[in-house]
Amino acid sequence: MIKPQITFEDFEKIDIRVGRVIKVEDFPEARKPLYKITVDFGEELGIKHSAVGATHLYKKEQLQDKLILGLVNMPPKQIGPFTSEFLTLGVSDEEDHCILIVPDKKAPLGDKLY
Repeated sequence: MIKPQITFEDFEKIDIRVGRVIKVEDFPEARKPLYKITVDFGEELGIKHSAVGATHLYKKEQLQDKLILGLVNMPPKQIGPFTSEFLTLGVSDEEDHCILIVPDKKAPLGDKLY
């Protein structure tokens, strides 16, 4: 189903940035399989934390130092005992597993999607 159109001004409110995963941890308290990740978004935004449902397609070692895209201007979300500070962006594969959206070339940390 196609969602209603947004204006360019609506799009400008979305703040999606490039970050580098600097730490990946298991999240056994979560109801579904998740990792807790710590991401460096560069000098302006610094270090932020998120939970990501990428456990089926990525080993922790594969996520370490990976560039990812994150929506950084959402309010924090409490997931059990953990506070997620941004939304890690991904899409679903045929089995509804998370495929991360990543830059295909090296990009500076904190660069904004446009």
